[in-house]
Amino acid sequence: MSTGQARAGAPARRSRRAFDREQALAAALRAFWTHGYETTSVATLTEAMGINPPSLYAAFGDKRQLFDEAVELYRRTYGTPLPGAPDARSAIAALLRHLAADYTDPGHPPGCVIITGAANCAPGSQDVKDKLRAMREETKASIAARIRADVDAGRLPAGTDADGLAVFYAAVIQGMNQQAVDGAPRETLERVADTAMAAWPTG
Repeated sequence: MSTGQARAGAPARRSRRAFDREQALAAALRAFWTHGYETTSVATLTEAMGINPPSLYAAFGDKRQLFDEAVELYRRTYGTPLPGAPDARSAIAALLRHLAADYTDPGHPPGCVIITGAANCAPGSQDVKDKLRAMREETKASIAARIRADVDAGRLPAGTDADGLAVFYAAVIQGMNQQAVDGAPRETLERVADTAMAAWPTG
């Protein structure tokens, strides 16, 4: 039996993946961040990631699964929990200042993918909208919890509307996101942050 015949009869070896999965995921995140879930096609993704569709499906499943992984990468890399400041006012002020810098950082697309990623989704992608909305609700709930803690500690008046304030600052964050997407510089967003903090209740 010749060598060629032996090779022909041997089981095929699995080929190694010819791309770096983490780099490809980072490229997918940038594509979703720039265009949003709905308008980012598989063709756009494969071009950005430098792979072909079969490789995308083999490595990530499908577009929705890839988006979920990209969002988790965003949360690990860029996610900003409420800072551990001594009081709610300091924590929220620090958060807004951080977001003013992050949303306008030229090293990545402007704004926040958790806010804009599902902005133009069709009804068929309602689950994507629900997932990102739930993440935003978590942030709002954490703000409300910090405010309530200050009310309980006597740092804020007893009648302070913690949920209303949380909605207000969540709206400020979403507005800062849109301003960044529209091209506003960091300095403008910092002014928005300072103005928003001027609305903080006083005893």
